[in-house]
Amino acid sequence: MAQEKASFEIVRMARLLRVSRQGYYVWRARRDGGLGPQAARREQIDAAVRASHQASDEVYGAPRITADLHDEGLPVNVKTVAASMRRQGLEGISPRMFAPVTTIPGTPTHRIPDRVKRQWDTGELNRVWISDITYLRTGEGWLYLCVVRDACSRRVLGWAMDSHQDADLVERAIRTAKTLRGQVPGKVVFHADRGTQYTSTQLHLACEELHLDQSMGRTGVCFDNAMAESFFATLKTEFYHRSSWPTRAQARTEVARWIEVVYNRRRRHSSIGYKSPVNYEHQMMESSTLEQAA
Repeated sequence: MAQEKASFEIVRMARLLRVSRQGYYVWRARRDGGLGPQAARREQIDAAVRASHQASDEVYGAPRITADLHDEGLPVNVKTVAASMRRQGLEGISPRMFAPVTTIPGTPTHRIPDRVKRQWDTGELNRVWISDITYLRTGEGWLYLCVVRDACSRRVLGWAMDSHQDADLVERAIRTAKTLRGQVPGKVVFHADRGTQYTSTQLHLACEELHLDQSMGRTGVCFDNAMAESFFATLKTEFYHRSSWPTRAQARTEVARWIEVVYNRRRRHSSIGYKSPVNYEHQMMESSTLEQAA
């Protein structure tokens, strides 16, 4: 066929000889020591998938890797990426749900309603902030982490860590968030569970000062603060539980780095179009600027 290709089309010769055109190209590539078009394409995809998986600290599954490859100009679908991962023995990490154990109901000194009712994302930034506390094991004992996130962009706006959990821990986190955001139009709904830290008079006064409207779910119903719980599941599954932490200082430093560098600026979120929280916020602000200019 190679000798006659100047006179006859490969397709016609393959039909007459009752062989497949693809089979001929594969045979020729093997004979010449090279790869056929399909094999070369598969090798290209495998290399790109492998690089994306490694860059994500071996966390990403097929959907997020697909988004990575699209941004790099490689048009593939999620099924192709999944097949490549299976060929290479690559797997993503799926967050598990962690049972909340840090919520200790306090004595309500004022009535705080549920202003959210599980509708956290209103489609606008600085409308709903969500918060919760989790525990992190270290060689020196527990380290408690409080985070405050924007429910629209999923960005962690403020966090605080300490060896004990109290109202000071939460107040430090919300003041950090307020410093990052600055002045925002109207009041922000600040949603949390009914733990003693959030029902304290200290936090009530801090929220009044910072123009935050407190909101709380029902006691013992973790689904009323599910968005906060999902963040901790991601933190522990994709990062924290994959290493050991001899000291609180080491854990503090690396958790802060993961939040700011990985989670806020790099990790793709399926709920916001497989963008990172910071990129999503930039996109929202650019769209708002264009609408105002129009």
